[in-house]
Amino acid sequence: MSERMAPFYCPYCGDEDLRPSEEGHGAWECAACSRAFRLKFLGLLSQGPKTSDSGGERI
Repeated sequence: MSERMAPFYCPYCGDEDLRPSEEGHGAWECAACSRAFRLKFLGLLSQGPKTSDSGGERI
């Protein structure tokens, strides 16, 4: 099993100066904007019916 990926940039300011937070698993701190945030995997989406939104005429 591979290691979890780290975020590449802050979701608030876009800066790349991120550090793991002491708040626990998935928590990160941005040194540029002084915000802390947490990432969490919610699950996989189910494969529902697919629709075609091409916007063209039906043949």
